[in-house]
Amino acid sequence: MSTDSPKTYSIKNYGCQMNVYDGERMAEMFESQGMTPADEKANADLVVLNTCHIREKAAEKVYSEIGRLRRKDGSSPVIAVAGCVAQAEGGEISRRAPEVDIVVGPQAYHNLPEMVAAVGRGERVVDLDLPGLDKFGKLPARRKQAPSAFLTVQEGCDKFCTYCVVPYTRGAEISRSWSELLDEAKAIVDAGAKEITLLGQNVNAWDGEDDKGQMQGLDGLIRALDKIPGLRRIRYMTSHPNDMTEGLIAAHGDVEKLMPFLHLPVQSGSDRILKAMNRSHSRDSYMRILDRVRAVRPDIAFSGDFIVGFPGETDADFEDTMRLVREVGHAQAYSFKYSPRPGTPAAEMPDQIPMHVMDERLQRLQAQIVADQTSFNERTVGRTCDVLLERPGKFTGQLIGKSPWLQSVHVLAPDLSIGNIVTVQITDSGPLSLKGEPTMRAAA
Repeated sequence: MSTDSPKTYSIKNYGCQMNVYDGERMAEMFESQGMTPADEKANADLVVLNTCHIREKAAEKVYSEIGRLRRKDGSSPVIAVAGCVAQAEGGEISRRAPEVDIVVGPQAYHNLPEMVAAVGRGERVVDLDLPGLDKFGKLPARRKQAPSAFLTVQEGCDKFCTYCVVPYTRGAEISRSWSELLDEAKAIVDAGAKEITLLGQNVNAWDGEDDKGQMQGLDGLIRALDKIPGLRRIRYMTSHPNDMTEGLIAAHGDVEKLMPFLHLPVQSGSDRILKAMNRSHSRDSYMRILDRVRAVRPDIAFSGDFIVGFPGETDADFEDTMRLVREVGHAQAYSFKYSPRPGTPAAEMPDQIPMHVMDERLQRLQAQIVADQTSFNERTVGRTCDVLLERPGKFTGQLIGKSPWLQSVHVLAPDLSIGNIVTVQITDSGPLSLKGEPTMRAAA
């Protein structure tokens, strides 16, 4: 630990997009304090490990990373462990890794400048408060943005799925205010973003009063964002089937800026397992939601989350999941082996599934998901669509952007720049990306 005021920082984000957003806000906060990003993590005066606790062994990975931060001379930078592992592990982190100077939960990172100052005075700091949304009002104004930006609108979860730690590490569901979100969205667009992805643990649980005092859901917020000049694209994740309102479904057909992509985790295709997970939907209710979205937006692409090997999952339960996957035909999906999280009800359930069974099921599921994603990408070949160019590719003049369906598209466009929106014809596809040729440049 150095007692000098840090001049450079590095942030390593683990896990979900909400952690990426939090990491961006931390960076803006440090830079407002006069710090600059370090070229290499090992050379930073301050390193923040912004952690995720969803998967098994998440904490062990953090301790390993802490060990790698020790320098050859025995010194280390100021180390802050932030995020959900910090919230779950608390003071245990300081006990197991004395070189950690700061432990801060996901709702308290706005206090980092004061914590860093305390470290300079020789103190070690732990802050695990869950003070609602206080942090957002204390963060600095948004700075220069990439073409696509995240905006957290809601945090926490009241669903208490039996496998999940989020209600314990992020707290209860709470929504940011209408005016605060519109102000931040406008600032993001003014700083250069053309696309905003709205984030939340259950993003479609967002609600709040608009500027006329009327209660609005996420669909109302999306319709308000639609009116922001310069904003070209809107997305949102992660959603819960229980909060897919008729208004939000209708917005997929009414709001042109709302991209034709819906990430809606189902977790299992078995009603018996869904009940054990404390999911509030059934296979049938989930499929009816997808049908209603397709009815208003026929070109919609679906994404999902799946857990295999949940306690008590039989071969028949798993086959129910496989049938659902084949029926939906996801454009992409995320799949995981069940991992017990300490303190969750599922960790104490009988009939835990052997690892070799989970491995076999996951391989089968992922093979189907890859086949469906490949097929979806192949059906895009020959279509014309707009692509938002976001980063350089490997080759001279190559840029990579996103299609409306969240596919990566490689475009050879030496006369265009990152941030341009270009109309391309898709010429080739693979499991993970597409190639496209510009046909005309869309309005920037």
